[in-house]
Amino acid sequence: SAPLRTAVRALPVATEVRTGYSRDLFPHWVDADGDGCDARREVLISEAEVRPTVGSGCSLTGGRWFSYYDGVSRTNASDISVDHMVPLAEAWDSGARSWDSSTRQAFANDLGDYRSLVGVTIASNSSKSDSDPAGWQPGREQCRYVFEYTSVKIRWRLSVDSAERSALISRADSCSDRTLTVARAR
Repeated sequence: SAPLRTAVRALPVATEVRTGYSRDLFPHWVDADGDGCDARREVLISEAEVRPTVGSGCSLTGGRWFSYYDGVSRTNASDISVDHMVPLAEAWDSGARSWDSSTRQAFANDLGDYRSLVGVTIASNSSKSDSDPAGWQPGREQCRYVFEYTSVKIRWRLSVDSAERSALISRADSCSDRTLTVARAR
């Protein structure tokens, strides 16, 4: 636990390395608990403002989701993308390249911390793509975004590059300095 501004400044700084990255190195949307719902659908169920009906094969009907990145609500699960708060490519760049496959799978399907995966509109997720906070921040709730992004970086012991660190510090310094508490994943 630490205040947000302290936590951001404590993130380790390292040069990013994209060499060898492939999204396929992060097996994602697995059904780790064997209940028939993969990680994507688990997030959609848990984040719904209005709970959807869960049918056979974990098909989702009804429901409503709010995308905090852009302040938009959607009533069709297929209109919501589940975003990796720290994009898979960014994780690779920041240390995941040294992880084994099972650790990368755990990261890509992390249901152990609500901040790791977030339901947002397809447009906002596409806009973010593989960017870190130096290249992209949501149009609204930027303090929440920095808080959650920093939490995931700490949880998975990932580094930041200098531009990313500067962007996080700049934004965190304009946010309330609330305490960030994280349970490390590894």
